Amino acid sequence: MSSTILHAPGKAPGSSPVAAAPAEPLPPANEPESGEKNPFLVALGERARALRARRGMTRKAVAVAADVSERHLANLEYGVGNASILVLLQVAGALHCSLAELVGDFTTTTPEWLLLRELLEHRDEATLHRVRLAVTEALGSGYAKAAGGTGHSPRVALVGLRGAGKSTLGQMLADDLGFSFVELSREIEKFAGCSISEIQGLYGQNAYRRYERRALEEAIQIYPEAVIATPGGLVSDPATFNLLLTHCTTVWLRANPEDHMKRVAAQGDMRPMAASREAMEDLKGILAGRAAFYSKADYRVDTSAQALEATFALLRTTVRGALNLAG
Repeated sequence: MSSTILHAPGKAPGSSPVAAAPAEPLPPANEPESGEKNPFLVALGERARALRARRGMTRKAVAVAADVSERHLANLEYGVGNASILVLLQVAGALHCSLAELVGDFTTTTPEWLLLRELLEHRDEATLHRVRLAVTEALGSGYAKAAGGTGHSPRVALVGLRGAGKSTLGQMLADDLGFSFVELSREIEKFAGCSISEIQGLYGQNAYRRYERRALEEAIQIYPEAVIATPGGLVSDPATFNLLLTHCTTVWLRANPEDHMKRVAAQGDMRPMAASREAMEDLKGILAGRAAFYSKADYRVDTSAQALEATFALLRTTVRGALNLAG
């Protein structure tokens, strides 16, 4: 990487160095005639300049280190250069920062965020899990452990892909425990005043996720004791899933792909596999993509390993043990 040292005017490269200082501005080559700039590109340019200043590097030094022209870098900093992702990656490397920091990831916006990221980077999953629980407790957002209790919330949430048995086993468990049974998909439809498919078709996935979050928040507020069957994709939204993990005792109902497919088909519902010639591969891909999130649940029960009654007996024993309930 090129040196970031500037030499005083008239001095040879071997002379004593002078501290790095910003170079004279290089006018952008392609500023829009209207004078209007894209706000994102302007903010990107401001971050590039700020990072360069923090590193004490001249624009020329960064351009050399990034292997881009100084004019190209000037356009980027002035907010008029729509650089490719590869150029941004090169500039980030020259500035010794992550691409996320350059493009504006909010976890890079303050020194505290950056210090936290540095502490957590490259940690294994077990360590990150302990940190998340410690942070939850420190922020006071977790379930308050009752005196002499188990520390597990009597609000039980079942997670897993569609066809895992959440509705069937959830109702059976709620009846056994004497708790309310909440099918979160139905609560979402009540909020929206239309079906799940209509929400997604008319308003889009983002609107659906907002309704999902509101429905979960209300269920948590209304039901101190409940069994909640959650939509399979809830884990796709980290904020909503974190809310669930924080306020509920969670159980992942897992099944093999063949059983998922068979049960969903029996319900007459092939979403999101409809019109797909590779339905099983699609399902396996979805399951693989979500498994790492489902595995964050407190407990897991395999619903493919035995018949329904035996599966329910295992679920019942698991939950009653977690809640320190007799029976």
